[in-house]
Amino acid sequence: MSSIKISIVIILISLIGCKKNDEVEKVDKGYEPTFKSLKKHQAAPQWFQDAKLGIYFHWGPYSVPAYGSAWYPHNMYKDQGNVRKHHDKTYGSIFEFGYEDFIPMFKAEQFDSEDWADLFQMAGAKFAGPVAQHHDGFAMWDSEVNPWNVADMGPKRDVLGELFKSLKQRNMKTIATFHHARNGQRNANKPEAWKTAYDSHYVYHPDLPTATTDPKLRKLFGNFETIDEFNQYWLNQVNEVVDKYNPDILWFDSWLNLIPEEKRMEMAAHHFNNGLIHNKEVITAHKQDDLPLEYSVLDFEQGGRRDIHPMPWLTDITLGESKWMYVEGHKYKTADLVIRNMIDVWSKNGIVLLNVSPRADGVINQEQRNVLKQIGNWLKVHGEAVYGTRTHTIFGYGPAKAVDGSHGGQSSKIKYTADDVRFTISKDKKAMYVFFLGKPEVGKKIQMRAIGGYHRNIPPSPIKNIKLLGSDVKVDWKLTSESFYLTMPDVEMNKFATVFKFELE
Repeated sequence: MSSIKISIVIILISLIGCKKNDEVEKVDKGYEPTFKSLKKHQAAPQWFQDAKLGIYFHWGPYSVPAYGSAWYPHNMYKDQGNVRKHHDKTYGSIFEFGYEDFIPMFKAEQFDSEDWADLFQMAGAKFAGPVAQHHDGFAMWDSEVNPWNVADMGPKRDVLGELFKSLKQRNMKTIATFHHARNGQRNANKPEAWKTAYDSHYVYHPDLPTATTDPKLRKLFGNFETIDEFNQYWLNQVNEVVDKYNPDILWFDSWLNLIPEEKRMEMAAHHFNNGLIHNKEVITAHKQDDLPLEYSVLDFEQGGRRDIHPMPWLTDITLGESKWMYVEGHKYKTADLVIRNMIDVWSKNGIVLLNVSPRADGVINQEQRNVLKQIGNWLKVHGEAVYGTRTHTIFGYGPAKAVDGSHGGQSSKIKYTADDVRFTISKDKKAMYVFFLGKPEVGKKIQMRAIGGYHRNIPPSPIKNIKLLGSDVKVDWKLTSESFYLTMPDVEMNKFATVFKFELE
């Protein structure tokens, strides 16, 4: 290549680079850390409303003892309780074996991001990702900000990075959840607060190992000279994940309100601007009143709303009966229970974030895999009634009572039957889907006043045909001026939930 041509190429590259930098600088100014600016962001884009199901997992050094709950790091430093007794008996005194000593035991030797991504996709999830950091202060990504991270310690692998790569290869969206707002130590100057305080994850007392001033170890326990220093540390970690991995969703656990509002707005602006740079619609999700609904999606832990809400919402539920991390001997929910409760969520404009619990060695056990497979098989047949759908004028009806959930809203473990009915509508309003949350009796003639009659909540347009999803059997139905009647066909129906498609004119 001649020297003239080389000079021209260099000039062109320089011009392109300047243009790109100008564009990035311009895009970076798209959102400012103010409510006025942030509220312009669409809280729940169409792809999120269409997705309906995501999967995440609680996994970290706290998975090693496989005892108690994911709050093991908190409870082991209390001076009483079953976890402390178990720790003393199994591992020795907390003064000899602290939480940091679990990290070399967290080896994740069987972790396979390709297998996990396949599993999540098979289960029907449209987005997935890890608990990026729980309350314990240990980062599940390759961090330059937090020295206590999975790439430098324990498995010495970038768990978040590997999984995100595998998910993106399958055209799945990504989520990173953050629970570390509680990690900051806020009780060092409160002599009695350590007994009952829940605004800091690690129990504090001057005589406890959690009161360390070791330059590195204090970061694990959230011990900073000032809480302002911790708040910046909190933000720097979230921003690092955004800059390095470009998650589609940032999800925050309770206690985000402990972080000053200006820091939360800085986080949101940085995330939204990163979305603009990468030409993607990104989301923040929160609990309680920790972020404004104008630009964030509200999550209900282990439950959901009691009725349809005009704004899309989220619920995080776990496959475990109650536990989020892997606990030896803990039982799991059955597929019928999970599927039926998810249908209730979908009928009310909600999206489900389902938690699984890997063992410390990186194995997602067969019990959980079996439930995920059953969910996936059900969605393969009935997915058109779920993905991309919207709510009807009512969510449904039936005798099941909305039991209170443990964290607000209704429970995620309501016992539904085939007498409980739920509805969804296709976006083009050419189809209405009717879910029976169980296996209806063959030949039974069901009267559905919610569809027919003087006080009916009619479909968007007249019914021209009705099909049973997963079958070609003829379905008998009758619409009168008084009511609507549907006769259950003589065919094996789904034991989890039976779905009829009402084709509309």
